[in-house]
Amino acid sequence: MSARHKALQDIPAPSAGRPVVEIFCDGACSGNPGPGGYGAILRCNGHEKDISGSEPLTTNNRMELTGAIAALSKLTRSCHVVITTDSQYLVKGMTEWIEGWQRKGWQNSKKVPVLNRDLWEQLLVFAGQHDIEWRWVRGHNGHVENERCDSLAREAIADLIQKKKE
Repeated sequence: MSARHKALQDIPAPSAGRPVVEIFCDGACSGNPGPGGYGAILRCNGHEKDISGSEPLTTNNRMELTGAIAALSKLTRSCHVVITTDSQYLVKGMTEWIEGWQRKGWQNSKKVPVLNRDLWEQLLVFAGQHDIEWRWVRGHNGHVENERCDSLAREAIADLIQKKKE
């Protein structure tokens, strides 16, 4: 995975108890599959950082998962995290489906192997370090942070395509 990350300092945390971190994330693809990108915003204690990255051949769902993984990977201690995304795949996967997938040997309700298992397993590792609240918002509906994450993801795709042309 090639990633374009802005410099990130450790997310500041309150001295007492676990810090509360807000994460907003989005994934995008130019074609599905095709070049894809993700964008995420991490917010804690009045500080905010943007991250983004891209892959040359991927799917929208893989980028949604990768955005959440990339954001969680930046946290250096156990936190209470609120993750907001427009991906029902991500939210339902983590709140409704994943336990069943694991019980069934990573097969879905149709007894077919779960797509993107590699990323779901990575996400479980990072999510297991935190207390996470998953929130869904409707995409492209004026949610400021979601729109910004979408822009970051699309910029990452554009940068990838531009570099490919050079």
